[in-house]
Amino acid sequence: MTTDNRTRVESDSMGKVDVPADVYWGAQTERSLHHFAIGHDLMPKEVIRAFAILKKAAALTNEELGLLSQEKTALIVAAANEIIAGKLADQFPLRVWQTGSGTQTNMNMNEVLANRAIEMAGGELGSKKPIHPNDDVNRCQSSNDTFPTAMHIAATESLINHLIPAVKELRSALAEKQHQFAKIIKVGRTHLQDAVPLTLGQEFSGYVAQLDAALSCIERSLPGLYELALGGTAVGTGINAHPKFAEKVAEKIARLTELPFISAPNKFAALAAHDAFVFASGALKTLACALMKIANDIRLLGSGPRSGLGELILPANEPGSSIMPGKVNPTQCEAMTMVCVQVMGNDVAISMADSQGHFELNVFKPVIIYNFLNSANLLADAMHMFTTFLVKDLEADERRIRYFLDNSLMLVTALAPKIGYDKSAEIAHKAWHENTSLLEACLALGYLTEQEFKQLVRPETMLGPK
Repeated sequence: MTTDNRTRVESDSMGKVDVPADVYWGAQTERSLHHFAIGHDLMPKEVIRAFAILKKAAALTNEELGLLSQEKTALIVAAANEIIAGKLADQFPLRVWQTGSGTQTNMNMNEVLANRAIEMAGGELGSKKPIHPNDDVNRCQSSNDTFPTAMHIAATESLINHLIPAVKELRSALAEKQHQFAKIIKVGRTHLQDAVPLTLGQEFSGYVAQLDAALSCIERSLPGLYELALGGTAVGTGINAHPKFAEKVAEKIARLTELPFISAPNKFAALAAHDAFVFASGALKTLACALMKIANDIRLLGSGPRSGLGELILPANEPGSSIMPGKVNPTQCEAMTMVCVQVMGNDVAISMADSQGHFELNVFKPVIIYNFLNSANLLADAMHMFTTFLVKDLEADERRIRYFLDNSLMLVTALAPKIGYDKSAEIAHKAWHENTSLLEACLALGYLTEQEFKQLVRPETMLGPK
């Protein structure tokens, strides 16, 4: 391509448009750049890749059905392969904030594929010969079924290739800490107050279980995302598409991605609603809630170093203050909790957007996939950082933990089966108000001998049912 500032003339159904000579996009993309200069949020690269995959699959399907020549198919496929490989990224400049069906992005892809194919064939950019963006690249398709198909491909690839591995990585790291801390007995806390003992390993087992449950939720959301709208065309009837197109193109997308995509059984729902994204986003919110709890627990247990709980020793990754020398902060926890808040907000946007499908089309598609991918990517990256720079080097301050345990008033719970709830409570209150130990309070009240007390109040025997 040329690299100077000349323009060329492209045309669409509304007339001619001047387009920079050194780009592959055409008239409709140029119009969108003019009419939708809103914000700085570009259509996610995952959506662009997904579009290239579905356009490649569509070309191969149309060739198989006798609707596209072998020569045209080869050109479209070659151009699509470049985009799938990550090339031509600068040819997709459109914002998320455009038409709610994503028509401009579909046409952006059609124009880039057509012009790149034309260039490969030695033709003139913008001539639409030998490849037409609508008649060839978009054959048997509508923006109304291609964009939701790209949404599902992009979301599924993001979950399977990025998010799920990050969940498993963090889960494994926490499980390792669970085993490492298995014999460290500590004071439990409920309502932010002292409670009966447990092991630090038991506490971490709860985190592992939360991630297991969140992972299960994410995996249960995948079948809905495997259903593809392609073949429904404009309103779900499949007008202008070959009767076998929908099934065959889904099979080809499945082969290209090595994921079990299928043709959506009802194309009307596939175009007019995106309930699968509400379900999947709910799973991401569930994960965010679990991560929020885990990150908050760890930073609270690591508070200090001298005037906080200080039961955990967090890795010191960077200076924590521009004014207080030597200060180190729980920055990984802070980053994680901010991500979790963002994901919860994204879920609200997705839910509202899905609820706004009117008649045969939901026109909030770009904002749904933008927020979903934002959630998935933020969570995956945050978990990887959290695992790498916090969990793996996390240590327990056993001396601090033992100090709190030995001074916990709630060890008195072990006495209740022997002397009853009321007398046990009296011992706890006396020890608290007089700043004495439980043993001293018990002996002063004369409820047990020292030997009896020490036989009953043994934290290692208070870690489970008996």
